[in-house]
Amino acid sequence: MMLPHTADAAPHLGNSTADAAPRLGSSTAADAVPTALGASPHGASGSASSELGRVRPPRHLADLGEGDRAAWLADLGHRPFRARQLSHHYFANLTTDPAAMTDLPAALRAELAATVFPPLLRVAEERRTDRGATVKWLWRIAGGAGVESVLMGYPERVTLCVSCQAGCGMACPFCATGGLGLIRGLSAAEILEQVRLAQVVARRGELGIGPARVTNVVFMGMGEPMVNYQCVIASVRAIAAPPPAGFGLSARNITVSTCGIVPGMDRLAGEGLPVRLALSLHAPDDALRDELVPINRRYPVADVLDAARRYYSATGRRVSIEYAWIRDINDQEWRADLLAAELRRRGAGWVHVNPIGLNPVPGSKWTASRPHVEDRFAARLRASGIPTTIRETRGADIDGACGQLAAAESRDHG
Repeated sequence: MMLPHTADAAPHLGNSTADAAPRLGSSTAADAVPTALGASPHGASGSASSELGRVRPPRHLADLGEGDRAAWLADLGHRPFRARQLSHHYFANLTTDPAAMTDLPAALRAELAATVFPPLLRVAEERRTDRGATVKWLWRIAGGAGVESVLMGYPERVTLCVSCQAGCGMACPFCATGGLGLIRGLSAAEILEQVRLAQVVARRGELGIGPARVTNVVFMGMGEPMVNYQCVIASVRAIAAPPPAGFGLSARNITVSTCGIVPGMDRLAGEGLPVRLALSLHAPDDALRDELVPINRRYPVADVLDAARRYYSATGRRVSIEYAWIRDINDQEWRADLLAAELRRRGAGWVHVNPIGLNPVPGSKWTASRPHVEDRFAARLRASGIPTTIRETRGADIDGACGQLAAAESRDHG
């Protein structure tokens, strides 16, 4: 899935000493990700996918809201106010290291940390590019499946692209993640742990822009957010809640993407959260979109665009239309005209189109459009009055598109 025009370049797509932490792969980090979760080191392949999907992550403090955290600690025999202390360490101090929790009784620190902060992610692979300003991780989760995050640093902001599922069931044929199939949804804590660990890296100044913090989070990594709705919304609320309830990012700097699950789009519009909605459209006509985005057979173009317009009406947040250009498939000028007509028919000012060249998946029959074809397509949209921004790409040399590392690993071990 893809990044909105207002935030950032996309990963090149198909879409105190106690707090200090060295690179996530380092064994010396106080909060280093464990090197094993008691599971197979290989990604899903064939029948292995169902096996990986049966393993669920352990309960984690970040899975719970504030009130439930206190109740859990009370059930464990601890004073409920310990939940607030532990939440502060996790969401504000970004640590799960008991040695850093000096406000807790020394005899309780290790036990509490081990109970409420079980390891959820470990680094299977890390790649860096753009002089360190772009980092991609392949994480290993409980059960052994792989999920990915991409962190991108800019002088004025830092954006993290997170995954919400291991694999994806939408089966879009041009997408690396779609080829994996759905393994399982991530828990809220597994999503939030991607944010915490990225914040550690940003705060240490490892992105080449000095000490920083993640300012934008986009749900455009592996998976379809509307299919894992409850965990995605729980994590969105925690990302936006002020510490110690959450990380304290602006909800307006959070983008939730979808390939067009209409009930989920309508449900999100009613959440009272001013997040941005990004619709991965990729074709303005049902004949082609049925092939590129198979869920279109259930929710056709007219329905998903109507739902996107309703989202704008309910929230006042302009919707991003994501469009991956595929050579000689969806990049014709007449399709630009059709897209413009469909958007204009639903009014003005509610939408912005964010096209990007496809990053081909190995073995795919499709490839990126020619630059001059992309330019003509964008020009047709602009001439029709549709705000359009061709997105800068990042991470092409580190397989930055969602699912590429996991898919490559699956092929290697398949």
